[in-house]
Amino acid sequence: MGQDSLEWVDRLNKRVGQITSYLILGIIAITIWEVFWRYGFNRPTIWVHETSEHLFAIFFLLGGAYTLSQGGHVRVDVLLLRLSARRRILMELFSSFFFFLFTGLLLWQGIEMGWESVAMLERSQSPWGPYIFHVILMVPVAAFLMLLQGAAIFIRNLGKLREGTAK
Repeated sequence: MGQDSLEWVDRLNKRVGQITSYLILGIIAITIWEVFWRYGFNRPTIWVHETSEHLFAIFFLLGGAYTLSQGGHVRVDVLLLRLSARRRILMELFSSFFFFLFTGLLLWQGIEMGWESVAMLERSQSPWGPYIFHVILMVPVAAFLMLLQGAAIFIRNLGKLREGTAK
């Protein structure tokens, strides 16, 4: 599989990241709504806090693969910066094992959790009690997108080693 054939993964995660970014506007809007009713009319809501938590959870989960595609996750570069480009890529390939292990387990367990949540039409334990299975279903979706992006990065790094562009 050539590196150019992996661009669809980047485009997919970029699009998901762009769409997901609009959730922040929803969080801002309902927070303003809460402030207006709470302090303007002394009529607080019971749904805004929990809804903003759900929206932020989805934002956080689905934004992960886009952040990975942009190299935005926190890394400890103190040692990597001292290595040659080739050794840096070798180190990234080695550390990919841990990435795939963790993200694969997250996908596997997320599917199980999501399946159970949908089967029981899981609700929050709060007094409002909204459905939450849609939020839980985002865990395996996010893990799948992360695995796709991680695989694309891994294959590209292998290609750089093979081509000798990582000197």
